[in-house]
Amino acid sequence: MKSVKLFFTILFFLQVFLFARNGQIVGKVTDEHKLSLTGANIFIKELSIGASTNNDGEFKILNIRPGKYQLTISYIGYQPQTMEIVVAENITTEISVKLNSGVVVGEEVLVLGDRLKGQARALNIQRSNANITNVVSSDQIGRFPDANIGDALKRIPSITVNYDQGEARFANIRGTEPRLNSITINGERIPSAEGEVRAVQLDLIPSDVIETIEVNKAVTPDMDADAIGGSVNLVTRQVPHGMRIAGTLGSGYNFLSEKPIYSGSLILSNRFANDLIGVVVSGSYHDHHLGSDNTEGEWAFDDNNKIYAKEWDIRKYDLIRERISFTGAVDFKFSPTSKIILSGIYNNRKDWENRFRLRYKLDEPNAQGISEETEIRRQTKGGINNDDNDNRRLEDQVTSSLNLKGEHVLGKDIKLNWSASYAKASEERPNERYISYRVKDVPVQVNLADTKKPYFIENTPLGNFSLKEITEEYQYTEEKDFNARFDFEIPFIKQGNYKNELKFGAKYKSKEKERDNNFYEYELTDKGEALYDQFNQMQLRNYTDEDYLAGDYKIGQFVTPEFLGRLNLKDPTLFKEVNLPEEYAADNYEAKEKITAGYVQLNQKLGKKWSMIAGLRIEHTKVDYDGNEFDVDNNKITPTSGSDNYTNVLPGIHLKYDYDENTILRIAWTNTIARPNYYHLVPYRKLAEDREELEVGNQALEPTTSMNFDIMGEKYFRTVGLISAGVFYKMIDDFIYVHSEKNYSDPVSGKVFEKYLQPRNGAEAKLFGFEVAFQRQLDFLGGFFRNIGLYTNYTYTWSTTDNPSFPENDLELPGTAPHTLNASLTFQTEKIVLGVSFNYSSAYIDGDELDLTPGLERYYDEVTYLDINGSYAITPKWRFFFEANNLLNQPLRYYAGSSSRTFQAEYYNARFNAGVKFDF
Repeated sequence: MKSVKLFFTILFFLQVFLFARNGQIVGKVTDEHKLSLTGANIFIKELSIGASTNNDGEFKILNIRPGKYQLTISYIGYQPQTMEIVVAENITTEISVKLNSGVVVGEEVLVLGDRLKGQARALNIQRSNANITNVVSSDQIGRFPDANIGDALKRIPSITVNYDQGEARFANIRGTEPRLNSITINGERIPSAEGEVRAVQLDLIPSDVIETIEVNKAVTPDMDADAIGGSVNLVTRQVPHGMRIAGTLGSGYNFLSEKPIYSGSLILSNRFANDLIGVVVSGSYHDHHLGSDNTEGEWAFDDNNKIYAKEWDIRKYDLIRERISFTGAVDFKFSPTSKIILSGIYNNRKDWENRFRLRYKLDEPNAQGISEETEIRRQTKGGINNDDNDNRRLEDQVTSSLNLKGEHVLGKDIKLNWSASYAKASEERPNERYISYRVKDVPVQVNLADTKKPYFIENTPLGNFSLKEITEEYQYTEEKDFNARFDFEIPFIKQGNYKNELKFGAKYKSKEKERDNNFYEYELTDKGEALYDQFNQMQLRNYTDEDYLAGDYKIGQFVTPEFLGRLNLKDPTLFKEVNLPEEYAADNYEAKEKITAGYVQLNQKLGKKWSMIAGLRIEHTKVDYDGNEFDVDNNKITPTSGSDNYTNVLPGIHLKYDYDENTILRIAWTNTIARPNYYHLVPYRKLAEDREELEVGNQALEPTTSMNFDIMGEKYFRTVGLISAGVFYKMIDDFIYVHSEKNYSDPVSGKVFEKYLQPRNGAEAKLFGFEVAFQRQLDFLGGFFRNIGLYTNYTYTWSTTDNPSFPENDLELPGTAPHTLNASLTFQTEKIVLGVSFNYSSAYIDGDELDLTPGLERYYDEVTYLDINGSYAITPKWRFFFEANNLLNQPLRYYAGSSSRTFQAEYYNARFNAGVKFDF
């Protein structure tokens, strides 16, 4: 503690010692409710200098010669303000500016409602940013129209999202898969609880605790370079400039599970000690009983090169999802030009799941379409009967981070920013249980008249099913990050049309990731066999749903989760516990990664209209990892290890042309990277004897690199609107794909495997895209149309790859959707807001489970979503809201080679929420 006090004492006296003759202006800009306005423009015409407000609504203009000046403050959607300021020698002048919402249109003032205020905030941030970005802001009383961050992202140009259990989970940015992008909170990358990939699950983070989402599509040298598609920065709630109590309370209904939804959020904040200390805390709670109707399978070629269904599942999921999140921040101002901020976030998502799976393992059908030797399995997934699992499989994901940062001005104009953060993500699945019964050599009539919904006709008595297996497993994954950085900004030409500043800094990142799983099978003793071997003697329940959304399937009888949860698998008179390392040994690993980075960046004005950011970033990566090989024949685990290190030199230039305050042209040339997934680097060997499949890691993987070119034009409207258009081009080297090889002769084991899989570097990929966006109130039409707002964007992307496995095929880059379209139409008065939203994305090759077998390539199918929402202001402090999502019952669907051939189709039905919002 003494060292911390000494550090800040030195900072204070250093400022006094270096302070020069000129003065400074610092201030804050808020709205009429004392909420910070981020991205406000502050300009001194006499000196041709200015600034924009940060996330706290604060700004600094340094090194101003003494005199009297006119200060102009402008903000899209708000009435501008001009004030006279006197700057004195060696004095820091503090000001507070309050802007009133509303824009003069003709002789009337267009009043901004909640939604327009949120859009105004987003547009002002986007306009003031130096690089190419898109911004989504929460409304002024703390709620997106979406449950989680992923659902909010799908409304941004060039972004598509992948769904799981009805909520957006991962995001593709500008046609690139999730691995090629990054997710940060307040500028720091957050760790992933996923076992094999770096991608962060977006459904873990509720939208209620996030104030702004910034998508950086062209990163500057002072940003982390691991963002080939883009970097999503989640900005948590900032401390306002007065007391605030706000929140939501709501409930809803899921039309598939036919169960209620509960949600709520709360924000508390204030400033103390004459505004020297600010505190904000927020919390969010979401309880949703949901589920899905699913059908999926595996296709193969027979001896005559005809495609047939090799395996087919009919699944029913019953799921309870609970999301709890807390954020907090405390800032302390030592002086008008020096402060520190401590912030943190905690997110916990728990999924309690039961799954009932009917599986047909089929052989090649005969001329009459009959699979003569089919194996049929009936499996129940659950957990033990305790308070944590409650007879369900529990997936417990947690992310948390703590960040301490400082912002200081040394002397008259040298800026020092620093930060240190610690973050952790984990996923735990305790006591995950499966019980499966089967019958073999059953003739099944296969109906492939409609390959979107293939049907299988059989009438096997339940008494023919006997126990296949009872298993219990434990899975744990965690990733820990420590980050520290500092940044200096030193001006050289301090005023005028050619002012500049040199920015430089360094960053250190340390990551540790591990996965620790186990797996046990429980064989029946003679006594246990008498009790549990016959399926029809178990406690069963019929899970057939006449309104099954995935097709006219009858899923039938399954062991109940309650029965599975009560089984005492530790009773040696009933069960023999068998450790099965072949199920988990090759999955377990440890990885340590250290990244040391430094950069230098010149921010240069080039006259009245042009400005430039030019710089160079260097990142050095060192990674060490330990894994396992498992020898099935000898039942032996052999530890493996490896290491890698490499350095990337990443130059970049950003040009900005301000035709006027609201008309901007941006041009960028950047170089970015994407590091391999940790697990892909581990030298593991994973043998699946029953499938004759061998999967291995690849410690020789190189990082993927990309040279990016961007041009974007933007025209902002003072009545809260924007029209923009741009093109982007990416030259990607060493992209990573999964090499697949049939009838592989393994030199290590001497065996021939039916299938061999290994992640490898491809050669080159090219990606081109065009995006256009428009949003505006239709006030220029007058009358009733002033209340109508239109928001729409369209993106086209094209890509090609040189894939060594298929040199004759012109393949797309995984994750590249050729067409995405978003549209929203709103009606808004001072009290009423009504909106309808439409989202469309065309099909694209899936990057997660890449199978490039010609004719069976795995595609993520096109999607179309329709949502509505609205609100009514009961009083200025209270508002009623409602939301209805997925009105078109859009499924999660993959297909194999042709859109008519289903790989997976999972339906969720619609859901509805309503409640009240308050803001005091």
